[in-house]
Amino acid sequence: MKNLVRCALAIGAGIAAVGAAPAQQASTAPAPAEIVRLDPALDALIAPGTAVEKIATGFKFVEGPMWRQGRLWFSDVGGEEIRAVTPDGKVELLVAHAGGYPNPKPGKTLGPNAMVTDKDGTILYAQQGGRNLSRLDTGLNIKPFLSTYNGKRINSPNDLVFAPDGALWFTDPPFGPMNMDPSPPLEQPFAAVYRYARGKLTPMVTDLKLPNGLAFSADGKTFYVNSYGPEMFTRAYDVGKDGALSNPRVLFSYDHGMGHGGPDGLKTDMAGNVWSTGPGGIRIISPQGKALGLIRLPEVAANLAFGEDGHVLYITGSTSIYRLRTVVAGVMPLYRR
Repeated sequence: MKNLVRCALAIGAGIAAVGAAPAQQASTAPAPAEIVRLDPALDALIAPGTAVEKIATGFKFVEGPMWRQGRLWFSDVGGEEIRAVTPDGKVELLVAHAGGYPNPKPGKTLGPNAMVTDKDGTILYAQQGGRNLSRLDTGLNIKPFLSTYNGKRINSPNDLVFAPDGALWFTDPPFGPMNMDPSPPLEQPFAAVYRYARGKLTPMVTDLKLPNGLAFSADGKTFYVNSYGPEMFTRAYDVGKDGALSNPRVLFSYDHGMGHGGPDGLKTDMAGNVWSTGPGGIRIISPQGKALGLIRLPEVAANLAFGEDGHVLYITGSTSIYRLRTVVAGVMPLYRR
């Protein structure tokens, strides 16, 4: 596990937060970004001439976007906060000190990460510093939810999603411990992709060193997970009964020559395509593994989420929130408000 932490330190260095200016409303004028058409099929997903808007900026390192109650909720992993932003750029602080790690040093990414609405309307979210999954009740009070597997501490939950069958899936790389000083020893023998159903936690994927973003196809028959490193790729699986995974295959591979960043968050659309962050931007990948387009931003894109009517893609860059209109509808969360 020491080698795993060294690997995470080397690869994860690029996610260090930058900038410390307070959050502020930004212009909705198009950001210096571009949508690159790699295949004519992209026109059925994003209309030619579509602009990318920057709607808010000034954060430390934004992640975990989730559409809820007419706004985009998101985490500032470097700022220890959960915030929400309206489509016209009005930002509100919802939860301070949300990472579960006391007094993190400046520059450390130990705050909250991915969020998802549960069936009862409360919110489950990853505490990267706290190394557990917690729940926000209707009053936005933090309640513990899950922190161990087989009696031992999990690593550091990162991304999470409810499968169409209602099971909760999440990735557990060691990004939290690697940002602590000193770094605590890891208790699990793997950095797993877990499935939680009927009160039971089960590791479903255990051969990835840094599992990151994850998503299901609209019909629930295909599961996707990103490997942040050392090898960077998006992997696909067939999904069977009780979440059983089979037929693992690499859908798309990345290399550092493609640009800054790595395979982090990903989402799917109703046509079966995968929208994945990666080196150089967000790639729109067909179910057959062909890159149809690339969304380039002036900063590294960490994650993304479909919102509003399902035809608006929100992107968390390093310090900013971006938005663009899509022709195709994205797969929306199983439970939402």
